[in-house]
This record gives sequence, structure tokens and C-alpha cells, in this order.
Amino acid sequence: MRVYNSTGERGIAENMTIVVDADACPVKVEIIRAAADFACDVLMVASYDHRIQAAPGVIIVQVDRSDQSVDLYISNHISRGDILVTQDFGLATIGLAKRAIVLSNRGQIYTDETIGFLLERRHELAKRRRSGGRTKGPRPLTSEDRHRFLQTLTKVLKNLQENLPI
Repeated sequence: MRVYNSTGERGIAENMTIVVDADACPVKVEIIRAAADFACDVLMVASYDHRIQAAPGVIIVQVDRSDQSVDLYISNHISRGDILVTQDFGLATIGLAKRAIVLSNRGQIYTDETIGFLLERRHELAKRRRSGGRTKGPRPLTSEDRHRFLQTLTKVLKNLQENLPI
């Protein structure tokens, strides 16, 4: 995906963009800060139900409110080498299949080796809920989680800048 920032310049990698599943992303501020530090492009995709604040260097795409519109838009526009930030395991799988670098909003780097376990766990918890069982939701995001995410994203961007492995 080729997205140009507000100055018309490319970021650290010619074809790299940070693509954000922005509907429920709690680390938008951290993403914008890291992207600015590395002169990197950001694309935030959200439904019309979510208001996203404009920021320099950030392109905002809003799609209809159906439950898969954001995922569909991202899966159709993400490219090899982009960074995808999502907490949706299904979308993370699509990002990995397209050879993107995929991060959770808590700073976990999803890989081909870990995504299968996460999908299986999601499936098992959904089965339990369908049969009347209860499961815990995600724990609240802490300042440590935000810090860990920013550290991980910064490390990924720095490694890309220096052509080092992620």
C-alpha cells in the first residue's frame, strides 16, 4: 500500500504503512507518536460509528458499520511489509498471510507459529459461551501495556529502518 503523509514524503520504508484496525484500538496516540518519530505513514480504518481525531501524517478511512467492513477494507489494502495493529485474531491471520508484520495493542507480535494457538483458544472459548458457560473478557489495558506496545512498535520500526530482522 502506498500512502503519502501530509508533507507528501515517504516514510522509512518505501512501501510500508502502519495500518490500524481503529474501531477499538486503545493505542492510537502511541501509534501516532512512534510514526512521527520515524516519519512513517499511518492509515487508520474505522466504521462511521467511531470518531477518529485527525493528526498530521495520519490518513483516516471510515467504512460502513457492518461488523466486517473494517476487516474487509484492511484485508483488501494491506501489503507485504506493512505493519498491522489489531486485536482481531482473524484479521491478524490475514495480515500474516499477506506477509505483514502484525502487532496486538498490548505489544505482542503475532507470528505464523503463535496465531494457530490463539485461534484455537478463541474457538474453544466461543464453544464454552455457546453452551452457557462464562468466560472472562480481556483485562483492562494498563499503562504498562501501553508502554510495552510503544516499545515493541518502536523496536519494529527501528529494525526496519536499520534492515535488521524483526
